[in-house]
Amino acid sequence: STMRKRKTTDSPHSSTDLSEGKEKLRLKQEVGLISGVSLIAGTMIGSGIFMSPEWVLHHMGSPASSLLIWAACGLLAMFGALSYAELGTIIKESGGEYIYILRIFGSFPAFLFAYTSVILVRPAGLAAVCLSFAEYAVAPFYPGCSSPQVVVKCTAAACILLLTIINCLNVRLATSIMNIFTAAKLLALLVIVVGGLVLLAKGQTQSFQNGFQNMTTSIGAVGVAFYQGLWSYDGWNNLNYVTEELKKPEVTLPRAVMIAIPLVTCLYLLVNVSYLAAMTPSELLSSGAVAVTWGDKVLGSWAWLISLSVALSTFGSSNGTFFSGGRVCYIAAREGHMPDILSMAHVRCLTPSPALLFTSAMSLIMIISGSFTSIVNFFSFIAWFFYGMTISGLLYLKIKKPELPRSYKVPIIIPIIVLVAAVYLVLAPIIDQPQIEFLYIVLFIFSGVILYFPLVRFKCHPRFLQRITLHLQLFLEVAPTARDAN
Repeated sequence: STMRKRKTTDSPHSSTDLSEGKEKLRLKQEVGLISGVSLIAGTMIGSGIFMSPEWVLHHMGSPASSLLIWAACGLLAMFGALSYAELGTIIKESGGEYIYILRIFGSFPAFLFAYTSVILVRPAGLAAVCLSFAEYAVAPFYPGCSSPQVVVKCTAAACILLLTIINCLNVRLATSIMNIFTAAKLLALLVIVVGGLVLLAKGQTQSFQNGFQNMTTSIGAVGVAFYQGLWSYDGWNNLNYVTEELKKPEVTLPRAVMIAIPLVTCLYLLVNVSYLAAMTPSELLSSGAVAVTWGDKVLGSWAWLISLSVALSTFGSSNGTFFSGGRVCYIAAREGHMPDILSMAHVRCLTPSPALLFTSAMSLIMIISGSFTSIVNFFSFIAWFFYGMTISGLLYLKIKKPELPRSYKVPIIIPIIVLVAAVYLVLAPIIDQPQIEFLYIVLFIFSGVILYFPLVRFKCHPRFLQRITLHLQLFLEVAPTARDAN
């Protein structure tokens, strides 16, 4: 059937196989503290720090206030991750927000999350990262002026198609690319930090004089500035997607968060200081690719190294986003919330090619129809809507079920702060700067109701959907995955 009927349609041995599969997954707890820190930091450091600074400054109006936004974003990401760490020690299952919403609030809101995540959130994240890759990849060919949007969008589309081929054909190649490109992004950031410290030592502090001049006080502008800053911190919750694979999750999860996020926050602040030391605020605002402009001013003839490093970094980040994109999709299909075809794997390559192809198609549509800043704003709007729902679930467990065993407890004031911030980030831009697109997003989220009740709740599966699934299986050469295949 197109939607998996749990327990009723499985073979007599399926429940045993699934339980054995879970035992095997639990036994393979190979992610330790260092790996956990690397996973969080490596995912967080992507395209945002190379693209968002000019937009944060644009919405805040002054250098000092933009630095405050970057610090506040880091603190909010830290509070959110610590709250998720407690959830991860109560519900020790992989799947992040999806599994928490499913276990606390039930099937319907979990379906809405999966539906929105698979169709909008993950493709939007991939589209934004690929657009930033394209900006840096084509910037050297258009010195002294902005790159044509047609060229940028075509390059981003080519990036998505290349990633689709890599990830559909070979898992090992995809993981190797991730590891190599992580080193490139760290090298690029360290070069920028060191260069900025040298400029400050030489007395280039003009941007920080009267640092709060022209600061905005609009709640909507501050909210959008938060969106742009928090985009750079996205990934703070990634360790919760692999909870079942952590060594001693009750210890590793909170410790990895406490190490990785402050480290990334300090790095981001230093990079922003370096940008402002090399450029005036007006120069930073007029730059289409901030790090490239920084390289032109500081490194001279070696500026191409920054452009290359950032392009490699953002390509690696987009590969990581693409590689991990099927996890929620697979778990949702396993729970009966998504079409079965999206949980299948290629019979020879053993890759989740249907989920990857679907994500690729949705990302291409978003690249054609949107820009980096608009995609990030709408991505953040949806993400913080569901982050708020997840955090409210933690508050519910703290108040109503304090007897549940939990090895790590976060002070209740921290999830309250995150929930207030989530409500603010969802409502402030709508109230202060209403855009019809926000209404479209809300309508899209709740359009899931139309699909949930017939397909999931009442399991009405028309025959033509079953035939489509069968034809897609034959065409894509995919089959249901066996969890004990190895």
